[in-house]
Amino acid sequence: MTVSQTHATDRHYRVAAPARGSVVGRAEIAALTSVLEGASSLSAASRREAFEAELTALIGCRHALTVTSGTVALEIAIRLLDLEAGDEVVVTPQTFQATAQPLLESPATVRFCDIDPVTLNLDPDALADVITHRTRAVILVHYGGRPAEMPAITALAHAHGALVIEDCAHALGASTPAGAPGSLGDIGCFSFHSSKNITTLGEGGLITLADDTLAHRVRRIRDNRIDIRLSDAARSAAFTELRPWLIYADELDTGVSEIRRSGTNATLSEAACAVGLAQLERLGQMIARREAIVDRLDAVVSAVPGFTTQTTTPGDRSAHHLYTAFCELGADARHQVLADLDRAGIQVQLRYAPLHLTPEWQLRGHRRGECPVAERDWFERHLNLPCQPTLSDDQVDILATELDRALRSASSRHA
Repeated sequence: MTVSQTHATDRHYRVAAPARGSVVGRAEIAALTSVLEGASSLSAASRREAFEAELTALIGCRHALTVTSGTVALEIAIRLLDLEAGDEVVVTPQTFQATAQPLLESPATVRFCDIDPVTLNLDPDALADVITHRTRAVILVHYGGRPAEMPAITALAHAHGALVIEDCAHALGASTPAGAPGSLGDIGCFSFHSSKNITTLGEGGLITLADDTLAHRVRRIRDNRIDIRLSDAARSAAFTELRPWLIYADELDTGVSEIRRSGTNATLSEAACAVGLAQLERLGQMIARREAIVDRLDAVVSAVPGFTTQTTTPGDRSAHHLYTAFCELGADARHQVLADLDRAGIQVQLRYAPLHLTPEWQLRGHRRGECPVAERDWFERHLNLPCQPTLSDDQVDILATELDRALRSASSRHA
């Protein structure tokens, strides 16, 4: 990315929010060339197996299954809950719409749970107030790559018989003393979108699981097979003679007692997985670059009265997918900073508007006041700034200089 980049609105920014969240270069091109010049399937073969094995080891999970996007990963994860009328699902409001979008078609009741004002992750104390005996799952996000308070959340969820679904879209490369995001709950969902810490040709996702039965169901769903429960019915001989030439012949003469869901084609291509393998090799380097940018920005923010930085739980490591700081001087001061940065050519994107206040969830009865911490943080305090590894040193210098100028101006005017 050059110092001047065109935004979707045709405005030119000297420092822009990430079109790409990772570095892509010769290694990825070589990986693609190898796939295209080879003779193996382009749909699902050895590279998918290798990519999944690498991710299993990195995350420390039992099963890591690739799919076509992070949204699809979340859709499949919610399918596994087999939700019925009367069930409840607890969701963080501080997230992208895909985290809860599949629940719009569910008969279950969605209860939004407020967040911690600093980490912006789901607050375990707030969870204690909304979880009930009807709760089937708690869906959280490791916001910006900072691990959520998983021990407290999982203990509370499991005590109520609920599963924990981790939206790990921001968190590949993060860690805690207890393990990495994606291995700390029951189901983990990752995104390899172009803006994320690694990408698989712009789209891609991953589901991590600890339970063998759930993993078996995911494999069936993503491979365009029916999510079924087998019966003890006797096998027939109808397909015996043709069995050697049939695909999925092992189940053609098997009894079925229940059809849970239809399957879909969510296979991540060999080309995407080859690029993913190359991206994993440079993940540590890219996160180190993010950390260096975050340290630079934190130093600027910490030096100006009225502004604070995020913190990470001691012992945890953030993946630094997003950079967030806070204005403690009120909404007018925060708005001034945003306007000054924009005029200086720094593109700011506030992530994310409280989910329960979006039109689709208001239609379902959710209103302002439901999650007051999330609302106050987003409307008055949030400052999100670029921190992707594609930023040049010159861009980081521009960002730090203009941030310092904007913060000091707001501090002097509103303190």
